[in-house]
Amino acid sequence: MGTQAIIDRARRVSAASPLRLDAVLYLACTGYALALALTDRHFGFRVWAAFAVAAYGLALGHTCWLAFSRRARPGWWRSRWVGIALVGVVGMLAPLATLVVRRLSGGDWSASPGAWSAQPEVWVIERSARLLLESGTPYVDLTTLGHPPDVYDYTPYGPVMALFGLPRALLGGTPIGDALTDVRLVFALVALLCVVATLRLLGNPAVPVRAAQLTVAFPLTALTFATAGPDLAIVALLVLACALAATDRPGQSAILLGLVAAAKLIVLPAAVVLAFLVANRLGGRALARFALLFTAVFAVVQLPALLVAAHTFFEHVIRFPAGLAAVSSPAASPLPGHLIASTGTAGKVAAYVLLAAAALAILLWLVRKPPHSGADALLRIAVGLGTFTMLTPATRFGYLVYCTVTLGALLVFRHRATPYPATPSTVEPDPDATSGRVGLTSS
Repeated sequence: MGTQAIIDRARRVSAASPLRLDAVLYLACTGYALALALTDRHFGFRVWAAFAVAAYGLALGHTCWLAFSRRARPGWWRSRWVGIALVGVVGMLAPLATLVVRRLSGGDWSASPGAWSAQPEVWVIERSARLLLESGTPYVDLTTLGHPPDVYDYTPYGPVMALFGLPRALLGGTPIGDALTDVRLVFALVALLCVVATLRLLGNPAVPVRAAQLTVAFPLTALTFATAGPDLAIVALLVLACALAATDRPGQSAILLGLVAAAKLIVLPAAVVLAFLVANRLGGRALARFALLFTAVFAVVQLPALLVAAHTFFEHVIRFPAGLAAVSSPAASPLPGHLIASTGTAGKVAAYVLLAAAALAILLWLVRKPPHSGADALLRIAVGLGTFTMLTPATRFGYLVYCTVTLGALLVFRHRATPYPATPSTVEPDPDATSGRVGLTSS
């Protein structure tokens, strides 16, 4: 079954009873948030969950009102977008503002998650920016610590990730400065700008409510937005790179993707998918240019950190995520790969064999049926990153945000789908792009 067939089937199911599906979604989200509020040990998670219970509950109430008051006077309050807005304001902006202000009273680097107003990746990325300015490398030299390293001494990101923390490194130091330069705000701003740029590249297509629910209102996005943020910026940049490739701008896509991969290596499988997209649409010469630019950008931005302290770079970026460092990665959500690997040496081998088999299966999928549109590419990226998250021994449940966001973006990208591989001279005009239509749909 092709991408468009899958999309069409999902649209038919959704169109048959959109309010019922909305109600089920918001009810499930409310239950998840309530469970998190009552049981989680992380302070930031509990704060988000308390707001989220109210947000999803309000969205559920509004959906039920829509379903049982079909004869009420029409107006903006009868739009399904009201539920999205409630989640955005009450379930995302309000907890983020609360946690940013609460963070000013301390809690970073504490051994107790009950004191954290931001997840460790927030402080680690901000520290990496400060170290980059001071020493030329964003990584702590573990040999100079004077004590055995702990998990928070590591920075398991590429050098580009430190750039997000530069506003705080340069302008922080006062309560107002620290609050306004909290790296979560930087991540949110980057994600927002990527959304705007992506929609413009696609000709400002209509955005379905279901797409907004997957990309914005889903708990994986809302929780990450309030407590951490890096994955939202990375996946938004990834979607923008896909939009560039799908609109036949392979050079720009390769450059952006090289920078994103140099921030977080999880993006590398997506680079393979976009390479197949470029080759299928524009041919071998465009693929060669894409591959050359991507490789060059990815390598060049790593070079300064390697020249300053290559051993430190490899310890943080390669050995720690791979489980080969002095300290084990805390990424251990009870997903299939981790559960299989936790049974012992044989289980760890089995997990990696399953991961390799899944990667081979996806590669064969790409070879036998390469993507010809942005929607096609996003489907394969979602499947690939979802499989990676499920089967990798050291992983986090939160990485599934890459799947939900890319699937939501797929619903928007479907307006750019073309029925066959195209070249610059044969690309059919996209009716959405040529009309400049802007809209929000309820499906």
